[in-house]
Amino acid sequence: MEVIYDKKSFLIENLVENINEAVDFIKSKTDFKPRYGLILGTGLGGLAREIEVEYELKYKDIPFFPVSTVESHQGKLLFGRIGNKNVVAMVGRFHLYEGYSMVQITFPVRVMKFLGIEKLLVSNAAGGLADDMEIGDIMIINDHINLQLANPLIGPNIDELGLRFPDLSEVYDTELIDKAVKIAADKNIRASTGVYVSVTGPCLETRAEYKFIRIIGGDAVGMSTVPEVLVANHMGLKSFAVSIITDIGYPTEKVKKVFIEDVIAAANKAEPKLTMLVRELLLSME
Repeated sequence: MEVIYDKKSFLIENLVENINEAVDFIKSKTDFKPRYGLILGTGLGGLAREIEVEYELKYKDIPFFPVSTVESHQGKLLFGRIGNKNVVAMVGRFHLYEGYSMVQITFPVRVMKFLGIEKLLVSNAAGGLADDMEIGDIMIINDHINLQLANPLIGPNIDELGLRFPDLSEVYDTELIDKAVKIAADKNIRASTGVYVSVTGPCLETRAEYKFIRIIGGDAVGMSTVPEVLVANHMGLKSFAVSIITDIGYPTEKVKKVFIEDVIAAANKAEPKLTMLVRELLLSME
């Protein structure tokens, strides 16, 4: 059955009702109980092949789920196991530049929380800004700057979902970061930690914008992740996020024309390293 998606019916006042309707639909299809949620972004679907899949659902069939419009995003939920860990994985995500609201973009995270996940692991493709970064590097995100000029928590707060003023002093879980750094070193994976800056897109940045983002403290820049992590934090989920560096934006003399095909190719080339890192991190969790 294909659910007709009506944006007008998706109002903040109906959010809990909409979450419950989506959860009830999913539970009517599978009784699988995930403990960890994964969001797999552009060119980073390799981890999906690591999942021993028990059930698969297309976004278009789930009530109130947006439908991904990015060609490299498959648009489905996978329920299954990586080793002995029960996971639900989003193969493809949503972005502000697709025309969705912040509440719609983050709706799947709230659904995953209601399904029982305790931790959220997020991946993305990003432009590198730190001086020593190279295409194909992995950056473990330890903080972020939100330049999307929007926040998924704006509007009436729903107390059963989280606090009105959530603390963000440790929005990325330091224990998971430390574990990932050690795994990367043990597996000889070139990785660093840094600050991710989230912008709206879909345009890539100008030279002046790259320089500005570097000056304010950014180590990588992309168009996702921050909304999902903010909502995860709001709901009490521990978060871990990681970027594959698919192009270089600073120093500005390194800036070259970048096309989506280049981004996907760079992400695909680095994908095995990220897959190994996230798999080992998952397996190390309690």
